[in-house]
Amino acid sequence: MNTAVPPQPAIPTKVTLPEHRDAYYGGKWHAPKDGRYVDTISPGTGESLGKVADCGTADMDAAIAAAKAAFNEWRRVPPLERARILKRVAQILRENAGELAMIDAADCGNPVKEMLADATIAAAQMEFFAGLVTEVKGASIPMGPDVVNFSVREPRGVVGRIIPFNHPFMFCAGKSAAALATGNTIVVKPPEQAPLSSLRLAELCDGLFPPGVFNVVPGGRDAGARLSSHPDIAMVALVGSVPTGRAVMKAAAETVKPVLLELGGKNALIAYPDADPDEVAGGVIGGMNFTWCGQSCGSTSRAFVHEKIYDAVLAKVKEKAAYYKPGIPTDPATTMGAIVSKVQYERVLSYIESAKADGARLLYGGNRPSDPKLAKGFFVEPSIYADVTPDMKIAREEIFGPVLSIFKWSDEKTMLQQVNAVEYGLTCSIWTNDLSTAHRTAMEVEAGFIWVNEVSKHFLGAPFGGFKQSGIGREECFEEMLAFTQEKNIHVKLKPAKA
Repeated sequence: MNTAVPPQPAIPTKVTLPEHRDAYYGGKWHAPKDGRYVDTISPGTGESLGKVADCGTADMDAAIAAAKAAFNEWRRVPPLERARILKRVAQILRENAGELAMIDAADCGNPVKEMLADATIAAAQMEFFAGLVTEVKGASIPMGPDVVNFSVREPRGVVGRIIPFNHPFMFCAGKSAAALATGNTIVVKPPEQAPLSSLRLAELCDGLFPPGVFNVVPGGRDAGARLSSHPDIAMVALVGSVPTGRAVMKAAAETVKPVLLELGGKNALIAYPDADPDEVAGGVIGGMNFTWCGQSCGSTSRAFVHEKIYDAVLAKVKEKAAYYKPGIPTDPATTMGAIVSKVQYERVLSYIESAKADGARLLYGGNRPSDPKLAKGFFVEPSIYADVTPDMKIAREEIFGPVLSIFKWSDEKTMLQQVNAVEYGLTCSIWTNDLSTAHRTAMEVEAGFIWVNEVSKHFLGAPFGGFKQSGIGREECFEEMLAFTQEKNIHVKLKPAKA
């Protein structure tokens, strides 16, 4: 996620990992009830970062009970006081941004320089929603002189938040902000591949909230399933894959609870013949998010380039791709990190093999880096394929890795059919100098977030979310805040005035 941020703090010279590795709920740390711990592996080195609690159903039950008990107190805290606490959290995030960035770089494999931006973005999201607490308003409905009818918005209760591995800290902090601001308590399940920064956030925020308001429970599938299905969870929010979203939605249906889902994408970049080839190439490379190995729901992993500028764009793409060279994630000079886990690494390699088998033309990279310093990590070069056709596997499926498909098109109608043919609909980037073409194409594309002559950036206040199987609901905006509330109507019949 690329967002404009203020000047960044210094990057520490070493990684300082969180002291606590257990579940945090009710304002205290708790060992897993079955005593199970698992190693957390650094994607950049293949080495263990220590053991973390692998919590299960019983641990999640206990955390939810603590959050439910805290809800009656937190919902009654005046909105401006809740805002004050969130602003204090934002301040703490800024003060510890370097440390948090190093933790995520070591744990999830993204370059530390990029993770530094994540910490400041999370702080900005905290401040954004803190500033909106007094705007969560109801409305009055005129019904005559003898009646007062109005609505109020109330918090839903305990919110379950399941976050992914690609931006662990930013999602843990930033995606908790709207729910907390509106008076809900929250239970976060961090990614099992990269849980450490979420635990560090719990350490930093300890004592700021009433006990049980903010809770972090590390664990795997069992913990996530219990969080989604528990009858005392009022709402579940997920950033993750489409299969995980389906599982969460199915579990939530048992108790008819709402969900907020930001899921996968097989997003398109569309370049028209009037666009500048150099600018298009910059968009093609920038939109792929090679910095964090293409591990982004919003990556524009399908580039549709008009035949008139196709060759010129490909030449520029090769030049610009050279900037991204895999390196140790905690090194500030690194421009491209590691794949998050061995499982995901092998999955990416399988797609590269399928591209060869399907006859895609390798334009750039496509190999494991030769640097011996990277031998133990999960590294893959930017893998860019030209002359891709819609029937190829890399053209249809979300890879969540640094694999980019480039298509040549000449007929606009056919191209738009191909753009919309996938089950996803999260983002799209359109490149043209013609205003009518830009607007017309934006209306034709089945996606929830459109850039024109821009790519990859998010903007606080602008609703982000997908069409089709890319999700339900919108985030990073006032609508996200309202999603964590429920509306109640109150009808008052006035007694006649006394004579």
